[in-house]
Amino acid sequence: MVAFTGQRYSLGKQPIQFLYEGDSANVTFIRMDLASLASVREAAAEVLKTVPHIDALICNAAIAQVPTQIITADGHESMLRTNHFGHFLLGGLLFERVEASNSRIVVISGLGYNMGIKTIQFDDLNWDKNYHQSRTYCQSKLAQMMFAFELRDRLAAAGRTTVEVYVCHPGALRTSLVQTSADLKTRILFGLMSLLPIVQSAEKVSWPEVMCATGNDLEQRALYGPTGLLEFVGAVGKGTLHPHAHDKQVMTKLWDVSEEATEFAWQF
Repeated sequence: MVAFTGQRYSLGKQPIQFLYEGDSANVTFIRMDLASLASVREAAAEVLKTVPHIDALICNAAIAQVPTQIITADGHESMLRTNHFGHFLLGGLLFERVEASNSRIVVISGLGYNMGIKTIQFDDLNWDKNYHQSRTYCQSKLAQMMFAFELRDRLAAAGRTTVEVYVCHPGALRTSLVQTSADLKTRILFGLMSLLPIVQSAEKVSWPEVMCATGNDLEQRALYGPTGLLEFVGAVGKGTLHPHAHDKQVMTKLWDVSEEATEFAWQF
């Protein structure tokens, strides 16, 4: 259960109000490290053992602006491994439970998908030759979007349409995301930026994903998020989706690469 307290946000021009339990919500957690294939498998097994129904699988975890290249124990660049490969494997392991629940998968990307090189660097996925804390992070955000759109295509082709797949982004956020992984210079820069009025609180940046997890009449080939200034802030709605985010040739290749990297093949 998500902890809203009667706050309102706008979906386009329509104000939406969520009411919920607050302190009486029953919250549990299962520890998982998305940077570890073994940890993701263990956590997914525990979910399947203890959670009979999944209302929404929200792929929200991320690391950002890692200053120097880190290769995980499974041999992958840390941001791509955590932000994309980890969710790709988790979604695949839990998919049958999601489908049995007639539920939805929500992938949280970011506006960074439209920055950097705007494609997937297949010839050097680990960025051994040109690692850059921002461009490498941006590729991981693009990969997340492509995963979602390709998943939607494959489900439609297989006639398995009870699972809905949505993509959203939080806009400009005032959270600890960068503070936990970036170098000192970047932390200071983002700290100063967080003082600007175009940066939103953690509560507000959660609204797009809550809308995608619970809202009706949403498009599955779309990007949802703030619709105000630069799409950093403002009412939540359908935003700008650039064509490179759903380049079919790249999406298909990324899917194949992701199955190989995670040692897991989705079954449709």
